[in-house]
Amino acid sequence: MLELDQISGGYGQGLTIPDLDLTLHSGEWLSLLGANGSGKSTLLKLVSRMLPIRSGGVRLDGKLIHHQSTQKVAQQMAVLPQQQTLPAGLTVHQLVCLGRTPYQPWWQWDLTPTDRHKVTLSLIQTGMLSFRDRPIEQLSGGERQRAFLALALAQDPKVLLLDEPTTYLDLRHQLELLDLLKVLHQDHGLTIITVLHDLNLATRYSDRLALLYQGQLQSLGTPQQVLTTANLAQVFGINASIIDTPVGLQICALSANAHPQNTPSDLNHARG
Repeated sequence: MLELDQISGGYGQGLTIPDLDLTLHSGEWLSLLGANGSGKSTLLKLVSRMLPIRSGGVRLDGKLIHHQSTQKVAQQMAVLPQQQTLPAGLTVHQLVCLGRTPYQPWWQWDLTPTDRHKVTLSLIQTGMLSFRDRPIEQLSGGERQRAFLALALAQDPKVLLLDEPTTYLDLRHQLELLDLLKVLHQDHGLTIITVLHDLNLATRYSDRLALLYQGQLQSLGTPQQVLTTANLAQVFGINASIIDTPVGLQICALSANAHPQNTPSDLNHARG
């Protein structure tokens, strides 16, 4: 359904992601993992067209998304960025209504019955119906994240991209948000790509993991295939134990080890 064909890109003159291939199947949940600076968020921005691709292409249902209009792509793919811009004065309902913009011609301002149904359904799915008249700036962190998720769902996308959706949330709200995504994933066939820092949450909820190291795909597969002690040592620089728990495999970090890219000269330079 979603194919990344030899894509390259980055910031300025730099090349954070060089020639990466990846195929995401319909209805799959894939999490991007890696140390800071490994290219996770950059890759998500390349897929979502927030950053221009230098070479290669991204295909959705066999069609290059960079050859399609923004409106057409937004009908198929929605993005929940790491940091959202808070529109002053908007209520939750008004915010979620913006999710129907890709389906409206420029001259149309009023929502159609279909639009209103999609907005209400998104509020119900995210548990935000009772907050519909609440100003966005008055919401807690977890409520705000659900409101923006409702906005994304109102687009009625096939693919949902989320960049560190659990950032700034306490453990309870992290689980609530990911449980909600799991329901949408399983019951509605939503294809999901998440960037996550928490390895244990990624292992618990994802169908497959993509492990990035210095902008390249180090490993791709099930959590059991990807999160090996060797990969954890190479990519994250940790000695770890992998434990079987009631929620699946979980990672217990035991100690930090010398990261392969930190040579003695690097360390001396860092010390000044």
